[in-house]
Amino acid sequence: MMTIIGMTWKELLRKRVMLLTLLMTLVFLVAFWFVAQTIGARLVTYPRDKQSIEYLVESFTMGTITLTLGFFFGSFVIAFLSIFGSFSVISGEAEQGVLQALLPRPLPRWHWYMGRWVGYVSLGVGYAALLFISILVITQIHSRIPSDPLSLIKSFLLFAWVVPLLVSVSMAGSCLFSALGNGVFMTMLYGAGWLGGMIEKIGGVAQLRDESLKPLMTIAGLMSLLMPSESLQHRMISELFSFKDMEELVKLNAGDLGPFGVGQIPSNAYLVYAGCYTIIAMIAGMLLFRRKDL
Repeated sequence: MMTIIGMTWKELLRKRVMLLTLLMTLVFLVAFWFVAQTIGARLVTYPRDKQSIEYLVESFTMGTITLTLGFFFGSFVIAFLSIFGSFSVISGEAEQGVLQALLPRPLPRWHWYMGRWVGYVSLGVGYAALLFISILVITQIHSRIPSDPLSLIKSFLLFAWVVPLLVSVSMAGSCLFSALGNGVFMTMLYGAGWLGGMIEKIGGVAQLRDESLKPLMTIAGLMSLLMPSESLQHRMISELFSFKDMEELVKLNAGDLGPFGVGQIPSNAYLVYAGCYTIIAMIAGMLLFRRKDL
């Protein structure tokens, strides 16, 4: 299995997927630096004592806005790396004849499948850690970030959770569709989850209570269940800033950031659902691959 994992890493490097991702990440971080600098410029001329409670609250508020913007766009980078790194792993290699040459050897199919899965997930989580730390460091330079280690760990796990979730669904889809078809399917599925999360977010910000809008919110909830990636990011932001504990002090709640806010915060039961969703997608993909005619 370690051979398959190493082969997966080399493949992503050979296809320049990681190189292109790192170059685009560098561009993103440079742009994010100037965004964080612009938002944090208010603190430079802040009229109060920089050791006062008012300054610390203002600094934390600026950090909240900066980090929310950074992770809003960072989540897209993580998602598309996970999707476009793995969408053709089975159908694409079957079409090229790679699997026919490799699998007749004494190698169980599930070893090959899990080796690929671990390879994509490990590389994606490592990249997520690099991006997560970079966003935190840039924000810390210009304002303030949460310093509770437990909150940081929980928020990173939620941020990186999107990688195994999307890789599991993408590899399962690769057993059913062609490489191009699976790429379109995964993009549309991720887009549906994102749209559902945005509708819920805007509904929470606008405090929509009209009876005529209930069907729209129901559809948004179903779309979030169809692909829970966006809702996991909402919970990540909530855990990072401990909105329920801090809103009395900072006077900034989950809906104050408009389209970059959190909206409805997913419950623990939803996290259990997302965990089961990931595991079921991984097992389903493995079973489909074992029965797939190569």
